[in-house]
Amino acid sequence: MENSHKAETTKKGVPNAPHEHTNELIHEKSLYLLQHAHNPVNWRAWNDRAFERARAQDKPVFLSIGYSSCHWCHVMEHDSFENPEVAALLNEHFVPVKVDREERPDIDKVYMDVTQAMTGGGGWPNSIFMTPDKRPFFAGTFFPSDDRYGIKGFKTILAEIANAWSTRRADIEDSANRVVQFLNREAAPQPGGDIPQQYAAHAVTLIGKLFDPRHGGIGMTGPKFPQSHQWTFLLRAWKRSGSQAALDMALKTLDAMARGGLHDQIGGGFHRYSVDEKWLVPHFEKMLYDQALLARSYIEAFQATGDPSHERTARGIFDYVLRDMTGAHGEFFSAEDADSEGEEGKFYVWSIPEVRALLSSDDADLAVDYYGMTPEGNFEGANILHVPVAPAVYAASRGMEQDELQKRLARINAALLQARAARPRPLRD
Repeated sequence: MENSHKAETTKKGVPNAPHEHTNELIHEKSLYLLQHAHNPVNWRAWNDRAFERARAQDKPVFLSIGYSSCHWCHVMEHDSFENPEVAALLNEHFVPVKVDREERPDIDKVYMDVTQAMTGGGGWPNSIFMTPDKRPFFAGTFFPSDDRYGIKGFKTILAEIANAWSTRRADIEDSANRVVQFLNREAAPQPGGDIPQQYAAHAVTLIGKLFDPRHGGIGMTGPKFPQSHQWTFLLRAWKRSGSQAALDMALKTLDAMARGGLHDQIGGGFHRYSVDEKWLVPHFEKMLYDQALLARSYIEAFQATGDPSHERTARGIFDYVLRDMTGAHGEFFSAEDADSEGEEGKFYVWSIPEVRALLSSDDADLAVDYYGMTPEGNFEGANILHVPVAPAVYAASRGMEQDELQKRLARINAALLQARAARPRPLRD
């Protein structure tokens, strides 16, 4: 496992080339932490020494949580953590601590709850300011380095918190104590047992109020996340109560996601989320846990309906994980980056001439038509492959049997996948 880890990290030059700055993260194993080992920020890993230092120096802790394939984590690193002015503020007034959410999901869970409670939202990078005894008092996600569009920048926030720590400590203590009280309430044991039917029915109704009847999913605008737990719940609610509304919402969403660009049409598996409401344009990173959760959703959809498209989607997820997310020693990669060769999505998109150069004329015609390709593309001049027309409807409209369509698509996808494998691939953690 160590050799495969080194092979991945050297793609970003983490361990090798000389650097102006090196901090304590250089001794860590996490790829995400190693990515920050040469920031001018004096990062420390989450350990007793970091918090002992904060107590000894009477400084607040700045906790930054992210992961190696997180796009906005990279943006904040470049904008703030590689910025000498930001680093000087952090190093002088705070003890900066980095956590990889893939390595420490327990820490990530606690402080994501804090951010969501304090701000009404969440995401990564997750940015928390806390006392040396780990009581949070201020939280957010991505901060630009400078004030922009009426929003306070990270430099301003750092200066204000440093000043408050020196002049208004009682206010900070009061805020931190209220956050701890909230966390204690959330951590209190909850009674177990079956959910009463009326509660499940109420949940179905609430989901229905937020449901997008045109494209599926929650909300009428992007971004949209797969939220696989919602659809698994609806499938089980249907099984338990016979609610047709629950079944319809689940199947509408699962079908729309499977046909959209969120789904890797030729390689299997799903990207992290869609930036639009139609599931067409994804944020191209892929997470291992999304594959696990979505595979279950599609298997249960197949069990509920017998629709072979759900079975194909689930099998495609497993094929992708075994092919691309499993290492030589049986270990799993946790994530794939969105970028390759410095561009988001470059590994996944196609032009019509590329497809025609790889396939026979008839297969190229089918691929271009079936996957909704156009000369102008749908993503920065290139094409994200998607399925505008349901496979059964498409086959019938062209006088094809569904089995014939699937056989031809399997041949097309194999050829495109082989060609794509030769491209520089995104970084894997």
